[in-house]
Amino acid sequence: MKVLVIGLGGVTNGGKTTLAKRLRKQLPNCSILSQDDFFKPESEVEIDEHGFKQYDVLDALYMEEMVTSIHSWMKNPTGSSVSTAESKSTPVNLKSTEEVHILIAEGFLLYNYEPLNEVWDRRYFLTIPYEECKRRRSTRVYQPADPPGYFDGHVWPMYLKHKREMEENKNNIVYLDGTKSEEDLFSYVYNDIVRELETWKK
Repeated sequence: MKVLVIGLGGVTNGGKTTLAKRLRKQLPNCSILSQDDFFKPESEVEIDEHGFKQYDVLDALYMEEMVTSIHSWMKNPTGSSVSTAESKSTPVNLKSTEEVHILIAEGFLLYNYEPLNEVWDRRYFLTIPYEECKRRRSTRVYQPADPPGYFDGHVWPMYLKHKREMEENKNNIVYLDGTKSEEDLFSYVYNDIVRELETWKK
């Protein structure tokens, strides 16, 4: 049994979850793990000098637990508690890869935590411009809700900071334009994964 671990990172509201769910429907033996499931309780999240809760940093997450979950899945994909769903259909060209199990880990801060960088087979990163990101974020309901000024005072500055750090490490990341249609994004990533699986059969 082979395992393929895919990182699907990117900016908040960049389309990560939507893309991951579409891929899961079309890829064989595919599971999703969401970084959002590893947030610490609100009482454990630090507050900065402006009174903003520091959610968009690694310290707000149980990252060791996330790494443990991914390693557990890699050892035993069929017995893992990671979210999974039956593929509706398996395209002909993937029939011979059904012994491969695929994990898509999606989240906003995947490539800045060193212990995770050794698990990825493929890495993708969704980007969208500031204005579009702010617009999308304003339409979402969060618990706890974003306080006034939170996007400009914390969310976007942390995104830029972590993106710079990530780019300095040059980790073979494929950047995706999150303003493209869902269909275009899906087709690109799906075909890229299929090509990767094809190389495994040679």
